Amino acid sequence: MFNRKKGVSPGRIIWSRFRRNPLSLSGMVIICIAFLVSLFAYVISPDHSPNANTQILEIATERPGFSADFLRVRYNRPAAGRDWLGGIFRGRENDYYFIPVDSVRVDQPYLVYREYSKFREDEFISRLLIPDIIYPIRPGGCSYHDGIWEVELVSGKVIRGDGEEMINRVMEKHLVKKRFWLGTDRFGRDLLSRIIIGTRISFSVGFIAVFISLLVGVVLGGIAGFYRGIADKVIMWFVNVVWSIPTLLMVISITLVLGKGYWQVFVAVGMTMWVEVARVVRGQVISIRENEYVEAARAIGAGPATIISRHILPNVVAPVVIISAANFATAILMEAGLSFLGIGVQPPVPSWGGMIKDHYGFIIVNKGFLAFIPGIAIMMMVLAFTMVGNGLRDALDTRSV
Repeated sequence: MFNRKKGVSPGRIIWSRFRRNPLSLSGMVIICIAFLVSLFAYVISPDHSPNANTQILEIATERPGFSADFLRVRYNRPAAGRDWLGGIFRGRENDYYFIPVDSVRVDQPYLVYREYSKFREDEFISRLLIPDIIYPIRPGGCSYHDGIWEVELVSGKVIRGDGEEMINRVMEKHLVKKRFWLGTDRFGRDLLSRIIIGTRISFSVGFIAVFISLLVGVVLGGIAGFYRGIADKVIMWFVNVVWSIPTLLMVISITLVLGKGYWQVFVAVGMTMWVEVARVVRGQVISIRENEYVEAARAIGAGPATIISRHILPNVVAPVVIISAANFATAILMEAGLSFLGIGVQPPVPSWGGMIKDHYGFIIVNKGFLAFIPGIAIMMMVLAFTMVGNGLRDALDTRSV
């Protein structure tokens, strides 16, 4: 029982103990920030396209802080849908593509630009019709006479506009400067955006895998501990069989059976973490079922379902919460390991483990940041959940003062 003053709830005592631990509190802050980042990933990431998959090969493997001028050019296709809610959770397709440029000049009816290049000998001069930069144009749908453009859009609509006005519009709105705070990956994608979207992947795997492990582990552990007898023997035999198989080997086997993909990883990781939950729940239930209040519930005619749900499971919450924090960290590591091996979340979905797999070879060519940055993200997330788990263990320890 908690030693507490009159009128102070156990929850407030637990929170008071937890917040005295600066490491655990800092871990909780990191987790809360990461949760908000994963929830609003497409809102805060610089690249709003699905999976942050905008590729600009000319600026591949640029270092953190890199910036350049870009020509924003309209795709010659109908505009993507503007589903506001879908854009928050799934991103939205770009209506424009970006060409990195060193310089531009107007040569009516064209905009002539020199493409960006790391090496001067690879410079390339190209040009685009000015309306083609602004509008989605039907092939051959441009004509220019006496300073006036007549443009036929892919929708069939015809637009007429002044040439000088279009030039000014291009220079003001379609010549933009972009900065890549964490650099770009080998396909020229914004690494910061990929890291932000990858936070959602790690959180999703952690939450769903832990939920599956709790659902299976609590049910089987509760049945084994409460009913004992043949049910206990059969369940514990199954637990020991699963426990004897190396975890990573089992995850790989389940993944190969279910196939490679996003949801398959959730199930594979969750189905390998329930054994520890089942063992702990079984031990707790065996201890609790002998207490006087459980015997009293039996004496007044309460059924097994009532006793388990109202008198036993509430007293198993503390150790289960601590195990869940540890399992969350384990799930993140497993997902990263599977993605590194190529059997986890599949491209182009951004996974921290997949980013390391794609770029670990760049360490020897002085581009180590491409592998170190996602590695640091994994380390911080796992460390945060480990510190929170340790803090919860100390705060829920009824023997502590």
